[in-house]
Amino acid sequence: MSLDSLEDAFYDELCDVYHAEKQLVRALPKMVKQAANKSLAAAFTAHLAETEKHVTRCEQAFADTGKVPKAKKCEAMAGLLEEAKSMMEEEAEPEVMDAVLIGLAQKVEHYEISTYGTLCTWADVLGYKTAKKALGANLDEEEKCDKKLTTISKKLNKLAPAES
Repeated sequence: MSLDSLEDAFYDELCDVYHAEKQLVRALPKMVKQAANKSLAAAFTAHLAETEKHVTRCEQAFADTGKVPKAKKCEAMAGLLEEAKSMMEEEAEPEVMDAVLIGLAQKVEHYEISTYGTLCTWADVLGYKTAKKALGANLDEEEKCDKKLTTISKKLNKLAPAES
């Protein structure tokens, strides 16, 4: 794709985050299974439901641009999820794995927060009101999820053995 305008960049980034969210829909159930702590598993389960809505909201943003929803492989999310897969295969005490899972999830959240922040700014400049509203809702939920994970981590990290 040629990026000759901000509109082109917006569409390209929207295609990227659309794929990222679809990857996350497939990855979150694995994180739910891996989590030993019930609060953490519940947070991942709740975020899975939100992530499914994020996909739909991305489709609403595409509709606002008049362009077809298209997923462009998100290499960043693929890398983050490959790291998560690798870490989940490690032998670990359950409390340590929960701490690792939170860290991995927050990496994903921070990537999504920065992406949605950029898309909202561009949507505003381009006059995509529906897209800005939909993507802003995604941004809000990503920020809330990150804060919830921080709250959970403050409790769970104390349960993990500090030294071996």
